[in-house]
Formats: sequence, structure tokens, C-alpha cells
Amino acid sequence: MNPLKQRLAKGELITAAWAEMGSADSAELMVYAGFDTIVIDGEHGIGYLDQWMHMARAVEAAGGNHILRLPSGDPTLIKRVLDHGFRSLIIPMVNTVEEARVILDAAIYPGHGGGRGYGSPLGRTTKYSINENYLAESRDDLFLMLQCEHHIAVDNLKDIAALDGVDMIFVGPNDLAGSIGYLRRLGEKPVQDLLERIETTARENNIALASITGARGNWAECRDKGYRLLAGPADVLELVNAIRKAAAERDAQLA
Repeated sequence: MNPLKQRLAKGELITAAWAEMGSADSAELMVYAGFDTIVIDGEHGIGYLDQWMHMARAVEAAGGNHILRLPSGDPTLIKRVLDHGFRSLIIPMVNTVEEARVILDAAIYPGHGGGRGYGSPLGRTTKYSINENYLAESRDDLFLMLQCEHHIAVDNLKDIAALDGVDMIFVGPNDLAGSIGYLRRLGEKPVQDLLERIETTARENNIALASITGARGNWAECRDKGYRLLAGPADVLELVNAIRKAAAERDAQLA
């Protein structure tokens, strides 16, 4: 089974870092530096399938696990990335049960609850046909997270999360805030109230939640609010902050 799903089943908190730069070296470095789970950001980050593949191989070689956030719930793209060996996915902007069903149909094979196109023996997901058990294992191996990042999605959260095959809801606080007119104002009461509403719905309906750190506090505060997976630092921002700090130290020393 997917090791991330195994860890969640044991009650572990999964902590992750974002790979935004399309760099296999950056993704590998973050694993060695202490983050064993890397979210490859195909929605806002640099790169497409070939680069995602290089990054995934680098993460695996360093001993880590990867999660791929796709740019959309396009069924053709879902099929492609699954055949290429990705097993943990975040799908953004899922607002309705109908949208979620399209995603599930694309991700799960017939006979297991979906309509995924069959071609896995040709790809990396079966070790190029060497793993003859993949078809039987694929349903349990898939770790599928759908993003709740619009007030409409909050209204439909219980029904979306109840669909068979949805493993976790990933809360996107920035777009969620934007959907009610508060973009980049995460501390405002209407945004915090909406996030609390999500958390209450999750507690009452046994829904596993993921998100980023910051909107609801630090790592420990988010964990204590019920989040099971948290994504924190991003390679591009860590690099920018480090270089800006170095430049400020240079300027101070040369003043």
C-alpha cells in the first residue's frame, strides 16, 4: 500500500515541503535536509510531466515520498500521471460532487468503481509490466486529495468527502479567502470563520483534512485543530528569503 496512506492509518501527522522550481535537485535536497514528503506543484510551479517525473525519481532516490498537485482535474492528465507512476495526487478547485465524480471515474479502474483507461503495463506504474498485481492493488494504493478552496466547496464538503475514493480534503485557504472577497487577508474573521466551519464539519463527519501552515497557526496549532497532512516551506520562497537575508547582511557590513 501507498506508504503515506499507511502512515495516516497509524495516526501519524505527515509534514511536507513544496517543490515549485521544477528542479529535481531542489526536490532531492529538501528530502536530505529533513522533509521526507515533497509536494510537486504542477498547478503553480514550474514544469510539466517530464519534469515532474525527474523530480519524483529524485525524491524516491533520496528516500522520500512525493505528492503531485495537478493543474486541474482533467481526466486525460489524471490517466497520464497515474500510468507514469504517481500514486498520491492533489486535485485543485473541486467545488461540487459532480466534479469530484469525474475525477474519481478517471482515477479508478472499471470493476473498482471507476472508468480509468487501461494501459498501465506500458508505463512506470507497473514497473513496465513487471508488477502483475498492479490492477488488483491500484485502488488501495491510490491516495487522492481534493482541494476545498471556494465557499461553494465548503457548502458541499460533507457530500464530496463521503464519495468512495476520496481519501482527504486539502484546504486551500488563500483561494478560499478570495472566493469571499478576502484574498491575502487570511486573518480576517470571515475567513477564519469559514476555516473553522470546515474543521467542524470534518470532526463531525470523520473527514481527514490537509492544508498549508500559517492560515490556522503553526505546525502544532494546525495539528491540534485536526489537520493530518501539512505542507509548509516552498523551495522558491526559502531561496528568495535566504538570498535577501544574505544581501541585507552584505549591505550592513559594507555600510
